[in-house]
Amino acid sequence: MVEDAEFNDGREVPLNLGAVDIEDLRIISSLVQDSIFPITEMSWYSQKRCFALLINRFRWEDKGRQRHGAERVQSVLAFENVIRVASQSLDRSDPSYVMSLLCVEFEPIDDPAGYVLLTFAGDCAVRLEVEALEVTLKDVTRPYKAPSGEQPSHSI
Repeated sequence: MVEDAEFNDGREVPLNLGAVDIEDLRIISSLVQDSIFPITEMSWYSQKRCFALLINRFRWEDKGRQRHGAERVQSVLAFENVIRVASQSLDRSDPSYVMSLLCVEFEPIDDPAGYVLLTFAGDCAVRLEVEALEVTLKDVTRPYKAPSGEQPSHSI
């Protein structure tokens, strides 16, 4: 009997990563660079002290891109231990506005506390004050062909 292949059967498996220090966060930042999502998919759960994004992440780690083309995957990027959230140049009045994440950085202020800075295209930023750095990145769907069909690029 022949069965269809499952996503987990391939060599490339969904990402499920955590970061608790700056080096870990740099890896996650490189994997979420150029992620896109509607502004409505960014939420702060103050009672749970969690800030989360449902992103459409470009699969930078994909070694088969030459074979099957550029792919994206939906992922949850979550930050724990969040005390405060502040934003700059972020207009939530248009729910269809699409954000493009450029990088995620951590600035320690009093070990282990600090600020997580999410920088977006269009001079937007979100700053999370955290008691300690604890970040997770988890793929939650199968990869899909990138609508543009191409790898993101930036002009200098």
